[in-house]
Amino acid sequence: MANPSTIPLPAATAYPPLTTPVAVISPQYCAPYPVDLRITKKLMTLAEGGFAVTDVNGTLMFKIKGSVFSLHDRRLLLDAAGNPVISFHQKLLSAHRKWYAYRGESSDSKDLLFTVKKSSVIQLRTQLDVVLARNDASESSCDFKIKGSWMERSCTIYLGDGSTIIAQMHKQHNLQSIVFDKDTFGVTVYPNVDYGFIVALVVILYEINEDRSGND
Repeated sequence: MANPSTIPLPAATAYPPLTTPVAVISPQYCAPYPVDLRITKKLMTLAEGGFAVTDVNGTLMFKIKGSVFSLHDRRLLLDAAGNPVISFHQKLLSAHRKWYAYRGESSDSKDLLFTVKKSSVIQLRTQLDVVLARNDASESSCDFKIKGSWMERSCTIYLGDGSTIIAQMHKQHNLQSIVFDKDTFGVTVYPNVDYGFIVALVVILYEINEDRSGND
């Protein structure tokens, strides 16, 4: 029988450490290790947004509520206990599909956390710019970038320099998603990155690319 000490262990995935933690919503959502989440939407749910966010053990982490008939396409991110974390809505008649995210249930400018918009009106590949509220006045540069292929349901989220990865998303295919008509996304959030913030970005990305007007 082989000595257990001689059995090679699988290689660990390397995640480059960030010099400063990324805490956009709250430091409480920053873990010192990579966080794997599953974001699921029931496509046939019309009354509410229908998103649920769980960890790898199936534990509910967040819920997203919001009506598809809402005038401003408003969404609300709730924690597992149902407490509002952030609210976000789309700016009407915006060619760039711009979304605004506020702390709690607020829509007051003083509670604005960040904005998200398409980098350009016409895109062959998905690219979004994320600007924190303190920098939103100029919008000369962005704090985070989202790049990927929505056709392939995959994307990578970077710091504004466009080279430092903080999270990655990919479409998950399983029996449940086929039978129950669900879109399910796997998300890996890098260490010391606000996973509540990343969840909000993935939901906004979904909404921008699944825009009901169909005029992308």
